[in-house]
Amino acid sequence: MELKTIRQVSLDYGISRRMLCYYEEIGLIKSSRKDDYAYRVYDEIAIQRLQQIIILRKLQIPVKKIKDILNNQNAVAIIEIFNQKISELDEEITAISTLKSILVRFVDELQEKADVSLKLELLNDKTMLAIVSTLSFSQNKIKKNVSIEELNKANESVNKLADKDVRIVYLPPMTVAAAYATGEGCEGKAIDIITHFVRESGLLKIKPDARSFGFDCSKGAAVIGEPSHVYEVWVSIPDDLEIPAPLVKRNFDGGLYAAHVLRAWDFQDWSLLKEWVNASDKYDNDWGSPRWLSPETVAGQGFEETLNFYNFIQKGGKMVDLQLDLLFPIKEKA
Repeated sequence: MELKTIRQVSLDYGISRRMLCYYEEIGLIKSSRKDDYAYRVYDEIAIQRLQQIIILRKLQIPVKKIKDILNNQNAVAIIEIFNQKISELDEEITAISTLKSILVRFVDELQEKADVSLKLELLNDKTMLAIVSTLSFSQNKIKKNVSIEELNKANESVNKLADKDVRIVYLPPMTVAAAYATGEGCEGKAIDIITHFVRESGLLKIKPDARSFGFDCSKGAAVIGEPSHVYEVWVSIPDDLEIPAPLVKRNFDGGLYAAHVLRAWDFQDWSLLKEWVNASDKYDNDWGSPRWLSPETVAGQGFEETLNFYNFIQKGGKMVDLQLDLLFPIKEKA
């Protein structure tokens, strides 16, 4: 039976190491360890299970429902979950059809009337207001009976970020304790160093508003789904706090960022956030412009901030409780 490393699985299926760890933590898949080998490996059973999970996620089935499907031998219960999703799609199809009919009516009216004052008369129609007020759309809409390739294309289109999905935030200057690691599993190593420091130093008693950021600092842009080669994690600290090796102290200059909450552990939202920034008529992409000095690693990257860091650490730092904000460096257009 062929065993695949976490890196091989991540590359083959285009999903992040953290997504695989999350699936393990909630009991969807299982890994094992070979003798004299430090890293996780996956057997054929785990790979087959992962393929099933990927297909169900492409069909927009929630992770909690996927767990019910894969752990349930009762076909009736599984059919009920699928029927519930079909009902949601039927409602969306009806709403979209109604919306199309309204727009067609608008076009017909506008083409018939030459008087500008009469052109938008329909927008004052109370019946029309009542109709459109009943329309409701979920965030994602997909067709039935489509291939995985078509689902991927649909996801790209449907999940494209709108202005309402992105916040503009200013990160103030701060002093941080930084830990970085290289090679396979570098993300976990760097996170473990910071977590140990926070607990041992009692940092959250000294600074309960501490913030924590992580970022890939490999040279060049990281490929979605490919594990990081160098990863760095920060936690904000008082300026005068002494920190032990291997931690290093960095001074962050602060700056403007486009912020978006990560919705799924495949990290595709990074690509969507970059597209939003590049299309913005108010902000320029400022990725790569140094906002701190770092002789050891690359500076000027985007961040993955752990939201509600205090509670996350207090609850044990479990993956299931982790929520991340993606922060893309930007600057206002001249």
